[in-house]
Amino acid sequence: MQATKTNTWLTLLLGFNAGYVDTAGFLALAGLFTAHVTGNFVTLGAALIHGTSGAWPKLAALPVFCLMVMVTRIASHRLVARRQAPVKCLILVKVALLIAAAGLMVAYGPFEDSNAWPAFLAGMLMVGAMAMQNAMQRIHLKSTPPSTLMTGNTTQVMMDLTDLLKGAQGTAREQAVARLKRMLPAIAVFAVGCALAALAYVGLGMWCFALPPVVAALAVPWAYEEAA
Repeated sequence: MQATKTNTWLTLLLGFNAGYVDTAGFLALAGLFTAHVTGNFVTLGAALIHGTSGAWPKLAALPVFCLMVMVTRIASHRLVARRQAPVKCLILVKVALLIAAAGLMVAYGPFEDSNAWPAFLAGMLMVGAMAMQNAMQRIHLKSTPPSTLMTGNTTQVMMDLTDLLKGAQGTAREQAVARLKRMLPAIAVFAVGCALAALAYVGLGMWCFALPPVVAALAVPWAYEEAA
């Protein structure tokens, strides 16, 4: 693995973008979760019961997410076989997906009906970008905390804090402290991304989607791959 500073900056940028994209997408696309895709089952049920728009994107989000994870896995193997930098290449593809999504949101939004094709396509592009980020971390950055799903991180933090409060010593204490040092910043930066997205959506409207591809591009110089 490269220097800890590289690890930290990449993790923070990925986490911020995940929180930002998830919140902005939720606000602009009638409750579509672009990172926490399983949450769309809940909002799908609400949309069907209350007759609100956005049922089709919520229904398609999980299959699109799964398909993009598979595509990322295949692409990763091919990049490694060709001795190309997989993390950097995958992040560049994610940048392209987010640029395309931002272009659709700015050109056609805001949307009264998020089932409309520009809204649907923009949402799926963001879902695909977050799926790629999630898969990339699990394949190449296994020691970093997940950046798109905070439930697991929060659960682990609570367990480690409980162990420390109970007086864990020795190796158990060292491991708990090390995990907290990794996961607390990940949770915090995700929350900052959520908050800033909400503010940007109120203040900038659809132009708030211009930030995610910029943040994703900033992660490229920090891209690295952990040793297998």
